[in-house]
Amino acid sequence: MELVPSKFFITKSSGMSKTSDLNAFDRALISAGIGEQNLVSVSSVIPIHAERIERCEMPMGAVTHCVLAQMRGTEGETIAAGIAYAYRKDGKGGYVAEGHIHGSAESLKEILKWKMHEMARIREVEFEEIQFEIEELAIPIDHYGCCVAALVFTEYH
Repeated sequence: MELVPSKFFITKSSGMSKTSDLNAFDRALISAGIGEQNLVSVSSVIPIHAERIERCEMPMGAVTHCVLAQMRGTEGETIAAGIAYAYRKDGKGGYVAEGHIHGSAESLKEILKWKMHEMARIREVEFEEIQFEIEELAIPIDHYGCCVAALVFTEYH
């Protein structure tokens, strides 16, 4: 059985909790609109002709494939999680890179650029313009925090 994604959306968010970093992660997923799915992490290939759509609702408990970046932290830290994606100039699909750091969104964007350039170099292809979705969070005292960013596949052919 072949599952080739035909549609995807991109989402990002952050969450905080006084209880634990797991609860902060849960809040971030809920805020990003993917907290009621069973997420399955996949790697970095956007199939040929896969179309980006607006974020949509999915059935509760659905097994949902996504490229997920997450960063958890605690009080006083600044954290960031994000993805970068680009289509190949030859029209043969695209690629996604995920990243996370204890640091700023600006720093993470530079790291994601390096990753995308390396992906293009090792495949000997050129990319269209690289797109970024990055979430940053400064975590207040007495809290845990989490940032998430995801490219979520929604339909298959």
